[in-house]
Amino acid sequence: MYIAIEGVIGVGKTTLARMLQNTFDAEVLLEVFEENPFLSDFYGDRARYAFQTQIFFLLSRYHQQNSKVPQALAAGKNLIADYTFAKDSLFARINIKGDELDMYYRVHEALGEKIPKPDLLVYLQASTETLMQRIAFRDRPYERQMERDYIHELNMAYEDFFSRPFDHTPVLKIDSNELNIIQNMEHLKLIENRIRETLGLTPFQQSLPLE
Repeated sequence: MYIAIEGVIGVGKTTLARMLQNTFDAEVLLEVFEENPFLSDFYGDRARYAFQTQIFFLLSRYHQQNSKVPQALAAGKNLIADYTFAKDSLFARINIKGDELDMYYRVHEALGEKIPKPDLLVYLQASTETLMQRIAFRDRPYERQMERDYIHELNMAYEDFFSRPFDHTPVLKIDSNELNIIQNMEHLKLIENRIRETLGLTPFQQSLPLE
């Protein structure tokens, strides 16, 4: 079983992946942000550093997923990732323009053919206000220059991206605005139950009020 968790920066993807690890007896695959040498500069000047930042992320995500995902699945292990390879192009279409975007798409398409698809994608939704609060709370140094307009644009892009069929993968949408899985274990159980229900795993209760 391979589950991927998606959502805008700050929504809580990594936290949820880690907290579901024991429940589903799974390995966790986490996206690496800190290794991107262009990221801090990008948040200060998006237009100048967008292409370098995006290409670095693309290759980093490809190398990670092309090795870790097939390896775990071949060993018969469950896997939970806090990102998908496919969504990389979502950031690109916001940040890159013209010939650079065309080049990016060609590379992304070629690499994407080699990446296994998840059995389920859990899409965590949140308002822009909620996202900004969570970003401020975790206070990562390279996110301190992040603008609300950029997060809002990204939020709208995510909504558009996941409003249509996603790569032949089932999408479970969860409104996370009122959820606090760290302080309220019932909220975590609600999400776990929805995942089990969607994948047909037992035990689960039907019609839990998450949306």
